[in-house]
Amino acid sequence: MFQTFHIENLETFPKALEKLLERQRKEIDGITKNSETSYHKVLKPLQDLDEELSLFFTPLSHLNSVMNSEETQKAYETSLPLLSKFSSEMAQNVPLFKKIERIRVDDTQRQKVLKNEIRGFKLAGIDLPQDKKKRLEAINLELSELSNTFSQNLLNATNAYELIIEDKNDVEGMPQTDIEAAKTEVEGKTVYKFTLQIPSYLAYMTYGPNREYRKELSKAYSTRAPENAEVIDRILALKQEKAEILGFKNYAEYALQTRDASSEEEVLSFLDKLADAALPQAKEELEELKAFAKESDGIEDFATHDVAYYSEKLKKKKFDFDDTMTKPYFEQRRVLNGMLDIVSELFGVTFKPAVVPTWHDCVKAFDIYEAEKLSGRIYFDLEARKEKRGGAWMHDWETHFVDAQGKEHLASAFVVCNYAPATETTPSLLRHDDVVTLFHEMGHAIHHLFGKCHERSVSGINGVAWDVVEFPSQFLENFAYEPAIIKRLGYHYETGEPIPDELISKIKETKNFQAALGILRQVEFSLFDFKLHQKLYQGEEVQALLDTIREKTALLKPPSYNRFQHGFSHIFAGGYAAGYYSYKWAEVLSADAFFACLDEREGFDKEKAKGYKRHILNNGGAQEMSELYEAWLGRKPEVESLMRLYEIN
Repeated sequence: MFQTFHIENLETFPKALEKLLERQRKEIDGITKNSETSYHKVLKPLQDLDEELSLFFTPLSHLNSVMNSEETQKAYETSLPLLSKFSSEMAQNVPLFKKIERIRVDDTQRQKVLKNEIRGFKLAGIDLPQDKKKRLEAINLELSELSNTFSQNLLNATNAYELIIEDKNDVEGMPQTDIEAAKTEVEGKTVYKFTLQIPSYLAYMTYGPNREYRKELSKAYSTRAPENAEVIDRILALKQEKAEILGFKNYAEYALQTRDASSEEEVLSFLDKLADAALPQAKEELEELKAFAKESDGIEDFATHDVAYYSEKLKKKKFDFDDTMTKPYFEQRRVLNGMLDIVSELFGVTFKPAVVPTWHDCVKAFDIYEAEKLSGRIYFDLEARKEKRGGAWMHDWETHFVDAQGKEHLASAFVVCNYAPATETTPSLLRHDDVVTLFHEMGHAIHHLFGKCHERSVSGINGVAWDVVEFPSQFLENFAYEPAIIKRLGYHYETGEPIPDELISKIKETKNFQAALGILRQVEFSLFDFKLHQKLYQGEEVQALLDTIREKTALLKPPSYNRFQHGFSHIFAGGYAAGYYSYKWAEVLSADAFFACLDEREGFDKEKAKGYKRHILNNGGAQEMSELYEAWLGRKPEVESLMRLYEIN
């Protein structure tokens, strides 16, 4: 029924991939050359081949992210050119394209598949002369290699740095769990080791009492991987060249062809509108923070490396609250089970533990049932480890669809986070932020797992426009702040006492603490990314562009050594190029949908949630999101909902 997570042999993986691709080439050749022109005989088997390839390759790309080693890197790096060559051949198959253009369908899902296919061919340069096609193929191959180089440089730089603190006073006042995690022995002496891995880095930046060490850590973090400067120049040059070859004036215009947003102007005016709305309140938030740092510690030269530390202190003073107060109440296993119960109630499904092979012994798998019928599988890999890249993400594996033989396939997905692992004395405990992250990734997962389309290319998250793909994840994460929901997750890991009401109201109260500064930061990243892809920037011009944008968005000037772009893997290694604005674009949908489904007492309105599942989640990429949204609520989403969510006037 489901695939088994398993790789026979990493050394021989590229060879096995080559064999699979060779066989697929023959099958595609057969489809291309026969006389059939029906959807069922052309696009159906092609989608089956897509699924077969994805099932084979996903375990390796996943393993390279969660159990990174020299072997996985080697297998992955050897496989990339093979895949790139294969997809380029596919994209340049003129007879196949001509055949697909002749197909006629009357089913809406199939119409969308057909439309996407034709658009995909055109965006891959099917109509170009041979020399330009060759150039495009070379560009695509180099881009996939460069994004991998960018990631690897960043991972290596992150792993190469450590800050050893010998004086106990320099960790005083930090949460005990963070002190324990940092404690280590060097030459028989107890010292504290902090790294650039996110849990460790954030722990010191947020609670570390020594300002000089915070500055040092911050500098190390914001100057990581200087060699990525050259990688960035090359990526930008190739993307601009690619866009021009395809007849677009820049990469941003090219990227918007597959997005929900209709034009460059629409994106920029949307971001400017958000910045303008947030600016007045953001200025007040920063002034308050500076005044507080001055009053508490006489800080006259307030700097970026002070922000997290004094924000946390100010939050504690204003609300008598910090993240560590909630940590004992959010035990990882309990939170996971609680979240699964909530998703079950919201959407009428059940989760049952599945005993199946996985890549690490901390991974938990569950089978999903709808009306007693098996409908999907989900894997959770939630703890940080050295071989795992930082951050949190959802990775889809199998897809729900009906194949050319009429057989139904079920969906599966992986949810990956980087929570502090259990120690000998304490289980894995989460900050409330971590709970929010889990809900966010689960939102992505159910978007894929609840897909009910019969066509693979538009089922689950397939075919969903990039700038609305964050909508379901942000929608679900909003519930993690609701008192009715928090009550179901929060119990003290030692005493079993429920989380006090006072603490719950503090989570809610502090949710929008410095929200306007947060919005400005996201707008800064989004504007930088989008403008960076509107014309060619090279060398120092990249930093100059960022500096210009920061004149409006960065109310506190970052130090001159700050090279944020060298670590901006979302856009240089993660597919968000000219698309980082998507987070905020989708958030308008998610905020609007959230208020539509909110019930203060229960946490959610079950009837509305059913409609959300039926209209939005079940339909995946079968229609444009704006159409699905209107079909569900009978109206367009309102930007004001986002301001209401953040309590910005």
